Amino acid sequence: MRYGEKEIKEFDVQKDLEIWPNRHNKEYLIKITLPEFSCLCPRSGYPDYATFHLEYIPNEYVVELKALKLYINTFRNRYISHEDSANEVFDTLYDKLKPKWMKLVADFNPRGNVHTVIEIDSTQFTKEQ
Repeated sequence: MRYGEKEIKEFDVQKDLEIWPNRHNKEYLIKITLPEFSCLCPRSGYPDYATFHLEYIPNEYVVELKALKLYINTFRNRYISHEDSANEVFDTLYDKLKPKWMKLVADFNPRGNVHTVIEIDSTQFTKEQ
């Protein structure tokens, strides 16, 4: 196993998703594009690919980018739906960062003549209790 595969396989989102203190006492927008998201269809096993667009206004914390990359790569061999993967990424980051605002757009590549875009905006939902 190569070092990158080992890092991804052993990545534990609870302990390895590094967050750093936000040292800036003002509102600003962070935009991150993750153009190589991949997972496996839970029904067929075919690969699904997407570009994730993450935007957030930090509160006390920001996400460390290498840790975010490793977290996103953990989906590569998982059987998970478009909806579940987008919601899991959003919920994980939202819970860890506790941003003032966050939006995730998961734009999946067309497959079988179907194009799916999932958009989650923290101002447009009520989190389940």
